[in-house]
Amino acid sequence: MRNISLLFKQFSRTVLLIAGLTALSFAAQAQGDKAKGEALFKAKCSACHKLDIRVTGPALGALMTSETDDKWLTKWIQNNQALIAAKDPKALKIYNEYNQAGMTVFTELSDGDVANIITYVREEWKVMQEQPKGGGGDSVAADSGPSSTMVFALIGIIIVAFIVILVLNRAIGTLERLLVNRKDLVVPAEITEGVEVDRFATFKRLIKNKKLVFFVVLAGTVAFGSFSWVTMWNTGVQQGYQPVQPIAYSHELHAGVMKINCQYCHGGAYKSKNASIPSLNVCMNCHKVVKTESKEIQKIYTALGYDPATQKYDTTKARPIQWVRIHNLPDLAYFNHSQHVKVAGLECQNCHGPIQTMKEVYQYSPLTMKWCVQCHKRTNINGLGNAYYDKMVDVHEKLKKGEKVTAAMMGGLECGKCHY
Repeated sequence: MRNISLLFKQFSRTVLLIAGLTALSFAAQAQGDKAKGEALFKAKCSACHKLDIRVTGPALGALMTSETDDKWLTKWIQNNQALIAAKDPKALKIYNEYNQAGMTVFTELSDGDVANIITYVREEWKVMQEQPKGGGGDSVAADSGPSSTMVFALIGIIIVAFIVILVLNRAIGTLERLLVNRKDLVVPAEITEGVEVDRFATFKRLIKNKKLVFFVVLAGTVAFGSFSWVTMWNTGVQQGYQPVQPIAYSHELHAGVMKINCQYCHGGAYKSKNASIPSLNVCMNCHKVVKTESKEIQKIYTALGYDPATQKYDTTKARPIQWVRIHNLPDLAYFNHSQHVKVAGLECQNCHGPIQTMKEVYQYSPLTMKWCVQCHKRTNINGLGNAYYDKMVDVHEKLKKGEKVTAAMMGGLECGKCHY
């Protein structure tokens, strides 16, 4: 009995030890709140990390799911610099792989906060892995052909048209039979058998009416003259011109919804003649991280020779984006953006219309000489605190006093005076 009792005690201890180790292994995995973790991730991590693709930092979904040592993950997230300073092998490997770029230290996060973040990343990554892979729904819909509703509608239209044709044919046959059966039908003398009919008799009578002829000629002359005048007046006027651009850039989203200042992209409008087309590097200030999965953003990556996986540029693959110009003045006209934007203080919308509402930009104003002159007539000048007009006032004061005034004093040395 004693031996049996000893064996039972040893067995129970072994079971308890295994159960304890199992419980510890489960405890090693972070058991946090996914909702709280999502809020913390978006506030602290989303600027540099995504779950599925590499941005400034690595893609966290697969990485944090494969890493089972949550205690180490907690130390890394809270203070990665301490692990690097301690020569931790895992920390040094990540640090060197990402060109020794420093990660933000989050000492304010408690162990529970980090556990919530880890839980969110792992559970969200699991959901993303379970979703069906492949192209988006739009491409599938685009290749599926016409819908069944459209097919049935077309068949219905054909059937209705066929019924209408049958009914009309039957009505015509009925009318023909009625005409044949009528004995009292009076046949006009003009179409009696054996008599030749002059089909142009009515036309000949109208030609002999001089008043009618004069009215027709006068109306035709006025109509042709008006048409010619409008055609010549609108020659070269591209109002409403809306070409398709190589990248579907929405001003409604960027300038309207996001409230991005126009001069963030078109910086030349404030300081030079041309507003300038922004470099793709300006786009990359945001889109190196934002909307990286978009097909339109992928076009920017392709044009720059940029690989989002390695975050490196291959200049041998780079090529310019062939934007289609919309606003194009003739060579005889000189227009300087800085004179209007900086000196006059005009908004872009004065010429370009409600640009903040345009998904696809079009030419809002006619940009004709008449349109410019009318704008110059109704626009008041505000010279207060404007150095340009202060200088002009000084010049006029010198002219009144009979002092010498040179062309250089009136801006004659500005490059744009001679070089368009």
